[in-house]
Amino acid sequence: MEKTSLETTVSWNTINWAKIQRKVFKLQKKIFQAVRSGNKAKAHKLQKLLSKSYYAKLLAVRKVTQDNQGKKTAGVDGKIIIYQKQRLELANNLSIKGYKAKPLRRVWIPKPGRDEKRPLGIPTIQDRAMQALIKLALEPYWEAQFEPNSFGFRPGRSAHDAIESIFNYTSKKEKYVLDADIAKCFDKIDHQYLLNKLECPHFRIIIKQWLKAGVLDNGVFNETDTGTPQGGVISPLLANIALHGMETYLKEWLWEKIEYRIPRTRKGKDGNTVKAGFHAKKHTIEGIGIIRYADDFVVIHDNLDVIIKAKEAISNWLSPIGLEIKPSKTRICHTLNDIEIDGEKQKAGFNFLGFNVKQYPIGKHHSSKDTWGRLINLKLIISPSKEKINEHKEKLKQLLKAMTNSPQVGLISNLNPIIRGWANYYATACSAKTYQDLDNYLWEILKRWVYRRHKKKYKKAFRKYFRKGSVGRWTFQTNNGLELRYHKQTTIKRHTKIKGEATPYDGNWIYWSKRRGNYLETPTRVAKLLKKQKGKCNLCEQYFTPDDLVEIDHIIPKSKGGKDIYKNLQALHRHCHDVKSRNDGSYDVLTVPVTTG
Repeated sequence: MEKTSLETTVSWNTINWAKIQRKVFKLQKKIFQAVRSGNKAKAHKLQKLLSKSYYAKLLAVRKVTQDNQGKKTAGVDGKIIIYQKQRLELANNLSIKGYKAKPLRRVWIPKPGRDEKRPLGIPTIQDRAMQALIKLALEPYWEAQFEPNSFGFRPGRSAHDAIESIFNYTSKKEKYVLDADIAKCFDKIDHQYLLNKLECPHFRIIIKQWLKAGVLDNGVFNETDTGTPQGGVISPLLANIALHGMETYLKEWLWEKIEYRIPRTRKGKDGNTVKAGFHAKKHTIEGIGIIRYADDFVVIHDNLDVIIKAKEAISNWLSPIGLEIKPSKTRICHTLNDIEIDGEKQKAGFNFLGFNVKQYPIGKHHSSKDTWGRLINLKLIISPSKEKINEHKEKLKQLLKAMTNSPQVGLISNLNPIIRGWANYYATACSAKTYQDLDNYLWEILKRWVYRRHKKKYKKAFRKYFRKGSVGRWTFQTNNGLELRYHKQTTIKRHTKIKGEATPYDGNWIYWSKRRGNYLETPTRVAKLLKKQKGKCNLCEQYFTPDDLVEIDHIIPKSKGGKDIYKNLQALHRHCHDVKSRNDGSYDVLTVPVTTG
């Protein structure tokens, strides 16, 4: 299906998307394999071919006009694309030749739990489509090179993979940790450094346009001399490219700086620290762990001198990029004991991505053993940080206050997604006690919600809102059986870390579809349907990729008598759901957002 035949297509929805996805992915896989084999010249030719492909242009347009959450957010030109004809016109006009980027529209959004706001730069819909097109060619090129312990904003990788990697480094032995944060990472990256590092000269001019486009903030134009503006489709990838190589540089720098033999210590029988020989230089370098999630990272090692040197090394490495470590959010600590660094006492443990990582001493009867059969005498506990628990409580409390006069069904409908999302995110780290404590807190604020509504008839009202349900003796539910979900209903389970340098561009769809179904934040219904459908969309029969948005569809719509049971449910891509729902008359695409059903 060539460009000429597609341009004459009557309807956007009649395009053979399955064929287009196969063709585009085939090129992406070839780019990935060429870089992995060291043939970057071949990869560059394939990138140029992909950026000119009409199939790739159609996929880029579909992503920003159908799949993207911000598809109805306009840029400085005030335009959004809804109609099928507009999508085809955008795809036909998408070309690098003669392209000129427009300024970004500045939007300020509040940071969670803080008074601060962070800036977003919203490109026009045409600029977003062009960024999505270039990303299709640029991402497989760099996915073949990215370091295995880089987890943020990469396909198929998540915060849970980063936490599991930390667990692997710290579960068997007490360690020192550099817990660091890069100050204003997205705003301060040096443009020239990034452009020189891209390794893709044919995309250099167009990416420079995006970096230098400037922003309009309340009608005032400001130039952008540094940084990758947050809000663009390609910005997270560019930030990862800029920060790529941190781990390699750190190990090479330490190899030159540290001595060949570093003293090693251990605890004697009396509990005092005694000398225990020396670390070999190679062992010292290979034993260091650096886990990065976007601009947050930790460095882990069992020797304090190595950690101190690592901080100096990373500061030196960040300097040419125009970045620096943020002192207020950077600390050196120990996983088991409180220590003193530069006259300041640092408590044991650290927070990373909303989790608290800390070791606790245990007796020999509860201790596991290391690979040499020696007792470890400590236990690593990863749990939600106190700040995140308090933020969650405050969010629940404020929602109940805001909905004092709302009906019970509306309150439950708003609470359930919040509880489910938070509980699923921490399902690898929460204990039953943590969930129970949160449920006890929820019970108390729900009682206050009932009291505010019915002060004079509180006891009678209590029995109206609280009934015997499926969880516990009493539950918050409506007359028709709609129940409030409790935290303790979430199953606590271990997350399986991604395999080494695995990436969706390796083409192992059996592994990736299975991983998608087992992922913690995948809703239970979606996971069951993915397993039933063997990881494929029922409409286009293509495997779901890690970045695909999966929605649940009622095979027979509810409006036509369809029931909300598994036999009548299927998992579809968002764009496939869009097509199916329009064909069976489930919703009006111009007035109702895409939802399940």
